[in-house]
Amino acid sequence: MRPVCLLIRRPGVFIRRVTERRNLLTLAIETSCDDTSVAVLEKRQNNSATLHYHSKITSDNRSWEGVHPILSHVSHQKNLAKLVNDAVSSLPILPLGSEQSTNCVAISNGIHTQCRQKPDFITVTRGPGMRASLITGIDTAKGLSVAWQIPILGVNHMQAHALTPRLISALEADINSRETQKLKPEFPFLSLLVSGGHTMLVQSKGLFDHKILATTTDLALGVVVDKCARNILPTNILESASNVMYGGVLERFAYPEANLGYDYTPPRTRKEELTMKDTGYGWTIRPPLSQAPEGFRGSEFSYSGIGSTVKRIMEGKPNMDVEERRALAHEVMRVSFEHLASRVLLALENPDIKGVKALVVSGGVASNQFLRHLLRAILDARGHPDLELMFPPPALCTDNAAMIAWTGIELWEAGWRSKLDMVALKKWSIDPHAEDGGILGVDGWNKVA
Repeated sequence: MRPVCLLIRRPGVFIRRVTERRNLLTLAIETSCDDTSVAVLEKRQNNSATLHYHSKITSDNRSWEGVHPILSHVSHQKNLAKLVNDAVSSLPILPLGSEQSTNCVAISNGIHTQCRQKPDFITVTRGPGMRASLITGIDTAKGLSVAWQIPILGVNHMQAHALTPRLISALEADINSRETQKLKPEFPFLSLLVSGGHTMLVQSKGLFDHKILATTTDLALGVVVDKCARNILPTNILESASNVMYGGVLERFAYPEANLGYDYTPPRTRKEELTMKDTGYGWTIRPPLSQAPEGFRGSEFSYSGIGSTVKRIMEGKPNMDVEERRALAHEVMRVSFEHLASRVLLALENPDIKGVKALVVSGGVASNQFLRHLLRAILDARGHPDLELMFPPPALCTDNAAMIAWTGIELWEAGWRSKLDMVALKKWSIDPHAEDGGILGVDGWNKVA
């Protein structure tokens, strides 16, 4: 069989000659944890993009009060093919007469057949994540790649979170513009990647140049907030949750009228930041690492102490009333998020952090509205009002295939492809100085341009 790349570029192929658009179209798959997600994304030369399809199904893990690897794997097996089938039906329609084109994916509804545009390549999450879940997505992606004879790109899940605001920028760009529009944020920028699996502050200088400035030494922020939620929330509220994203439930419990504003005063000094606050209830939550040498270690986050403190408080007051539970929820989020902000402030004092104009905050925890309010308030109070905060919409903060599709497009344009023998990676750093060499340090890559 002749290479598809040659067939696509032949001037005699009708559909490519007619469109001459040089747009990029990819179908993307995300299965790194408990979310099964598929997307179809198209990017134009002017840097605008259209999301033709995007859907997600989350495994029901409520009986386990957390993500269960086997249940998540089964959910991917049940739902991934259905989502891919729906996505294929959402591919752009080709003009009549394209039936013989190598770019035609024939879709039949039982009455007539319609030609849809074959993607230029398949994108899939390669890691990091739960290995069995990753394998389900990768094997499906490889099958599509082989069946359609198109390339495949396996991307880093955390890199995708960091690049999500650039996807938003492309989706909001003018489709009809005749000029190439700038994507935001431009490199370099800082990223806070906060979820149930990761808590890290990253300096992003380029597509593959991501330096980890701080990372958790124990538990991820999302895990601790979820654990605190299970301890704090009244039983009836906990049992009524529609999923295991208990951090979101805790936020709604703590701030039922958040739209009216938050009663929050940011600490104006490092000393004030490390001081325990009197809650009026006889308990306090100590800021993490406040007793470490010099009061802090700038390259570390530590959240396990918050979880154990909350558990101890609730064990001592099992009949705590709703008002006090709400106050405890406030304090958990305040202390947790100020600790997150503290590492950003310390990084901004470093002369090596030059030219940074934006801070991207992504990952599941980034959908928390109080976190958004707190970060803006504390940055303004500590002398950084010009640092732009960039939060994806809540639907794109959590795991999703749209960000995977976008990352695939950026990698494709940089000339990278994945080999068919690539394997799932449970752990995969984005830092080129890490032991595994970062994004390009693992095997399975081809450079074509």
